[in-house]
Amino acid sequence: MNGPGRRPQTTIFTTMSALAQRHGAVNLGQGFPDESGPAHIIEAAVDAMREGRNQYPPLAGVPELRQAISEHQRHWYGLTPDPDDGVMAAAGATEAITAAMLALVGPGDEVIALEPSYDSYKACIEIAGGVLVPVRLEAPGFRLDLDRLAAAVTERTRVLLVNSPHNPTGTVLHREELEAIAALAIERDLLVVTDEVYEHLVFDGHEHLPLASLPGMWERTVTIGSAGKTFSLTGWKIGWATGPADLIARVKDRKQWLSFASGTPFQYGIATALASGEDFYREYIAGYQERRDLMVAGLEAIGFEVYQPEGTYFVTTSIAPLGYEDGMAFCLDLPERCGVVAIPNQVFYIDGPATRPEVRFAFCKPVHVLEEGLQRLGAGLA
Repeated sequence: MNGPGRRPQTTIFTTMSALAQRHGAVNLGQGFPDESGPAHIIEAAVDAMREGRNQYPPLAGVPELRQAISEHQRHWYGLTPDPDDGVMAAAGATEAITAAMLALVGPGDEVIALEPSYDSYKACIEIAGGVLVPVRLEAPGFRLDLDRLAAAVTERTRVLLVNSPHNPTGTVLHREELEAIAALAIERDLLVVTDEVYEHLVFDGHEHLPLASLPGMWERTVTIGSAGKTFSLTGWKIGWATGPADLIARVKDRKQWLSFASGTPFQYGIATALASGEDFYREYIAGYQERRDLMVAGLEAIGFEVYQPEGTYFVTTSIAPLGYEDGMAFCLDLPERCGVVAIPNQVFYIDGPATRPEVRFAFCKPVHVLEEGLQRLGAGLA
């Protein structure tokens, strides 16, 4: 992607994490928890290492993990991917999405994605030779405009890339929105790739409904999942793709030339994790909803306009009420001024104004860290 004379680009997450270290800032930017995952999951990976499971796993992942992913899909959604040919492990969700784009998208093909969109999407699509076509979710509600989505489809559209729960806005697509996406995909004979890494992180009684579970969608959908967010083990980089055998075979064909396979003992650990009982997930959601409510109330008290998320562990705000317009300048100044790191939402847009007032904060941190970050913001912005 870097042609002659073009300098490599550093992601905003690398830039902001470096600023956090330089200024000793509370990092509410990048979405990784400060806490480690449950001890029994870590011990399962340690046991696998001690038992000698340290060599290359199969391309699709160890059988125990593939079976656990399949059972997880059955238990929560009634889906039954075949663990032998309908499940593929990957080095995180980003690799799974990249492999899916390489498998399903050709030069000049268009991929529609919801905007703001996670910054890796554009790179994954361009690596495959495709073109990202954004369909914007507008503040304050960040709901999907179904007419706008339908109007974006052309004869070159090949794939719909759907992220719900949605990063960075926290929107959880409702059943009627998902049913409209499904109807459009069937009518226009489109393939669908769904990024569902925050599947278990939904609040206020909202429901995560996989598109693959809707009538007519299983045979045209590749579903992407990940263990990192749910189990606070982002460094293990264990993600997966599930779907019908023909689509997963194509994704595996491309994935073999990326990492081929990785994380053997971690795969055994995640197989154990996915068997966690429903009490784990209830406590997980309740803990994050408490942190969300703390962040929303605290940011509102400081003077931000806050868009309360329905899911994920991010909250989007507007800095306009504080007298600022440029989220990038605001975030670059924030570590030194307040000792806090956030992410400017403008990095999640393909086109549009050079400046945007939206800023994203992550609340996947212990309560005392969030309280410290809010105190610093309040003092520095007073």
